[in-house]
Amino acid sequence: MSGIAQRLDGKIAVVTGASRGIGKGIALELGAAGATVYVTGRTATAGRLPGTVAETAAQIDELGGTGVPVVCDHRDDDAVRQLFEQVQTEHGRLDVLVNNVYNSPAAARWLGKPFWEVPPKAWDETFDVGVRSHYAASYFAAPLLIEAAGLIVNISSPGAERYMHNAVYGVAKTALDRLTADMSHNLADTGVTVVSLWPGIVDTELLQLVPADTDGKRLITLPGEATYDLAEAETPRFPGRAVVALATDPNRKSRTGNAFRVADLADAYSFTDIDGRIPRAD
Repeated sequence: MSGIAQRLDGKIAVVTGASRGIGKGIALELGAAGATVYVTGRTATAGRLPGTVAETAAQIDELGGTGVPVVCDHRDDDAVRQLFEQVQTEHGRLDVLVNNVYNSPAAARWLGKPFWEVPPKAWDETFDVGVRSHYAASYFAAPLLIEAAGLIVNISSPGAERYMHNAVYGVAKTALDRLTADMSHNLADTGVTVVSLWPGIVDTELLQLVPADTDGKRLITLPGEATYDLAEAETPRFPGRAVVALATDPNRKSRTGNAFRVADLADAYSFTDIDGRIPRAD
């Protein structure tokens, strides 16, 4: 990676939903930059999909950071409060909060369906873990972040500005970006920066289940949208590099309240995915 300094030695981060997927990729990149990273999620034992909070924390250690696994259900406010009390007790500061937790396997059931085929429980699932959970974590983390003039990154999506997946998904991502904007308004007189981050198509463990066709291509069709070649997808580490770039940017406050595509930040900060590409499929 080139561009601004990419070290976070001595910094403390929390990444929610980091047992796998985008959250794991972000946690690993923060760890590789030297941070102590609290890795949260419900997964203590691997199931159909690989990955646990302990495995992510161990990989952070291998990369030169310090991983702290915390089993946490982000629907449980008491558990979230205890998470940040632990951070307060052990370090007395928090420099980076990444609100990433999301129930992708549950959301996959409703891909491409019109709203009359997406039941109200899908609304609750999407907003409880994906909007409300981000608000709750930010609420409990705010005093620590204000003290450290820290960074909040909300993992959102281009679905905030165009149709993607279904009506509930789009409304939830739009709400999350509005939350980013309004939190930045409240935090304007502090040193805290809050942004939304839009990854593109990310080759997560869930998408890695997609088999290759007879031509050796792994293609995924999103109903009503497009067919994507997963060879062009970004890795989960790519959005992680965006978070590290923001966390190490002394001028990041100029970005507060706004949403950014990962690829656009890659152009701005001169970083690439782990294979040297700047993926742009979204």
